[in-house]
Amino acid sequence: MTVIESILEKMLDMVGDSREKIFEIGEESRNEYDQLKSELVTIQKSVIEVIEKNERMELHSRFARNRLAEVSKHFSRYTDEEVKNAYEQANDYQVQLVILRQEEKRLRERRDQIERRLMKLKSTMERADTLVTQINVVLNYLTGDLKQVSEMMADAFEMQKFGLKIIEAQEEERKRLSREIHDGPAQMMANVMIRSELVEKVYAERGIDEAMLEIRDLKKMVKESLAEVRRIIYDLRPMALDDLGLIPTLAKYLKNVKERLGISIRFTNIGKELRLPSEMEVALFRFVQEAVQNAQKHADATEIQVKVELSVNKAIVVVKDDGKGFDPSVKKENSFGLLGMRERVNMLDGHLDIDSTPGRGTLLMVQIPLDLKNE
Repeated sequence: MTVIESILEKMLDMVGDSREKIFEIGEESRNEYDQLKSELVTIQKSVIEVIEKNERMELHSRFARNRLAEVSKHFSRYTDEEVKNAYEQANDYQVQLVILRQEEKRLRERRDQIERRLMKLKSTMERADTLVTQINVVLNYLTGDLKQVSEMMADAFEMQKFGLKIIEAQEEERKRLSREIHDGPAQMMANVMIRSELVEKVYAERGIDEAMLEIRDLKKMVKESLAEVRRIIYDLRPMALDDLGLIPTLAKYLKNVKERLGISIRFTNIGKELRLPSEMEVALFRFVQEAVQNAQKHADATEIQVKVELSVNKAIVVVKDDGKGFDPSVKKENSFGLLGMRERVNMLDGHLDIDSTPGRGTLLMVQIPLDLKNE
């Protein structure tokens, strides 16, 4: 795991922990809300009961005060005991009324306090639920997005290796071309020079007939040298692509591979032989060339099928073999063939599909959008 991937994972863990803490806050608020809601119902009932008691006590207190006023006004008519009882009853009702009023005030204050607290808890629960939902969305987005970032980083790393591999391949290709020209055409040209001098010597010493035999050998040598030069040029870039187009060039290439290697190759062209932009023809030709070489070198294929379908809006190329196949999800070390194919296709805004299973062959399909309606 890279340092960046480790940082990204820690960030996801922190976001996940924050979500859990917010969820806990929401649950605690919800539990307190339920408890207070239950208490509020009880207090509301108590308030109603106290109010009813207050009203009854107010009525009793009023009667007791009226009785006390009557006794006080006609003091001489009542005994001391009656006066005392009237006074004590009025005072007792008044005390109970004060207590009930204080109880009502306390209950009302508690009721209002609970209602305010319930409003805050409800707001807290709503915010917590909203935050948890938003964090879930962010986590889902980040998980997918960071996965893409990780894949992009892996692809970037592979592309860096691919770029270095291209430089190495260019140097190896220069060395190979240098060796091929030195061992092939250059050597043959040197032999031609020697044989041409020999022709002059044979003509002078043995006559025209012997000289003609040497000339025939010389022509054969020049012909072989020319064929070798053409092969090297063809490997660099098939001239037929510019002159004839993709379909005839592919047909010729696959025929030569079939004859040279003895592999069964079936080539099918569906539709018209349309001419494509030069860069597309080169890219599709190299794709087929790479796929056929991989099937022959790495897959041990005995049969290869190549299908091409060209239309005004799309180019489709399919290469299928009966080789040993592979697992596309497993990236092999120093395996840049498929990466090179994908890069060529991506440069043309195309799409590469790979269908392969170990022991069951490989199918490669390229689709490239075209716009040939005005051409």
